[in-house]
Amino acid sequence: MHTICNEEKIVYELAKYLVAHPEQVAMTQALTLNVAKPHMGLLGSEGLYGSKEWWQSIKDGRIEVRTFKGTIQRLYVAGQDADEDEGKDFEYLCEDGRVRTESCVANYNADLELYREGAVVTLVYALDKLKKQPARNGGINFAEILLEVAIS
Repeated sequence: MHTICNEEKIVYELAKYLVAHPEQVAMTQALTLNVAKPHMGLLGSEGLYGSKEWWQSIKDGRIEVRTFKGTIQRLYVAGQDADEDEGKDFEYLCEDGRVRTESCVANYNADLELYREGAVVTLVYALDKLKKQPARNGGINFAEILLEVAIS
């Protein structure tokens, strides 16, 4: 998805995750196709989530892709009932000065240890349009779908 530097390791790829979790594809596609829920789910105008058409739309640029790169500032356990052994979130300072948050994800559990303060993280998102339009600001309402994470 993005140009990988020699020092970066790809720790998460949505394509690999979806192969291991086909139920995620089925549930997301079912919500897109559910006419009884006209304001919930992805629009599907560039292909159903996880389909060959959807991936091709990403490659061809019909679904916008954004990349964020920054330095991990903080790791924390989210939620009042969260268990330290469960997933963690992280806060990272982007190159443009914005602070963003994301969950620590990896296709292989051993790679979760790479999330640490001071590590540089690159995250690639697909911006897929939602059924509910427009956004509150009058623009296009979309979901940020995490495609890839690399850490150095």
